[in-house]
Amino acid sequence: MRRKASLVLLALAVFVGALSPLLRWYAFPRLAKIPPSQYQEAVLEAKNATLIDYGTMQSKTVPKVTVVQTLKGNVEAAKEIEKSAGRDVVVWDTLSFVQGPDGKMVSQIPERYIFDAHSQAPVHATGEMVDGDPVQRKGIEFKFPFLTEKRDYEYFDFQARTSAPIHYKGTQKFHGLDVYYFEQTIPWTKVAYPKKMPLPGIDSSTLEKTTGTSLWYTTTRKFWIDPVTGAPVNGEEVNQEEMRGGTLLGGRDKVTVFAGDVKMRDDYVSYTVDLVKKNRVLVLLLTSYLPWGFLGLGLALLALSLWLEARSRRPSDPPPAVTERLDPVIA
Repeated sequence: MRRKASLVLLALAVFVGALSPLLRWYAFPRLAKIPPSQYQEAVLEAKNATLIDYGTMQSKTVPKVTVVQTLKGNVEAAKEIEKSAGRDVVVWDTLSFVQGPDGKMVSQIPERYIFDAHSQAPVHATGEMVDGDPVQRKGIEFKFPFLTEKRDYEYFDFQARTSAPIHYKGTQKFHGLDVYYFEQTIPWTKVAYPKKMPLPGIDSSTLEKTTGTSLWYTTTRKFWIDPVTGAPVNGEEVNQEEMRGGTLLGGRDKVTVFAGDVKMRDDYVSYTVDLVKKNRVLVLLLTSYLPWGFLGLGLALLALSLWLEARSRRPSDPPPAVTERLDPVIA
């Protein structure tokens, strides 16, 4: 009976132990993915920033410039692309809307970002664009991969329309989370004017061609990334933009369009951290909690099985000796 029980426990130990690597290396890469219908909004602010007044073409210091970033998953577009791509795809339609201290629009740039739902690798398909211009991204944007590594990544800059390394700079503590800090610098680069700008009577898409005045941009981008989900819990950009040369500046060499330290607003930081803390539990279930739990349970079952097997093989005790009592003989 003990031997039968030990064999059953051994079979369970093998089964449960096999689940551990299967969950981590087979199930997780297939189950962990970005939902196609995700919607997210973030508000960033640059206080005491420099901003151009397009009416006078003069730069001035303003109390605040606000950047509203919205991200919306396009489910229907993702389904269409999946037919030809043959894998799970996410399509994000995003908008970066910049407004001055008076609430009026300074610029807005839409994007369509198409990527693999599991790895976040870019998927090149019709419709991938920045501000209406077709692009082919290299590297990641907005989000890092699940189980982010301590290494450099290629990160796409939507204003420069190019990718550059974003460098791992170390691990920090942020709102109770151990996060990876990344930093990227885009050197001064000539970029396209946003197609929607408050330029009265001027078409920004032909501005450089008609006036010879070009737009230049540089930034230092900073991200604090939760390594489990790959989601940013905080972001910051030190941006500078200048108009240079041409006839639009009245003989000046350059004029600052914008200069400021753009930081995520505190209430959105708190909301993002709370959301990431919830989502990381689901990832940890597949990568850590369940695999290690099944491994521990398998070892316990194996130990119990071996103990029962040893008990079943132990020689049984000899039967007690029987002493024959002789009745006395009466002569």
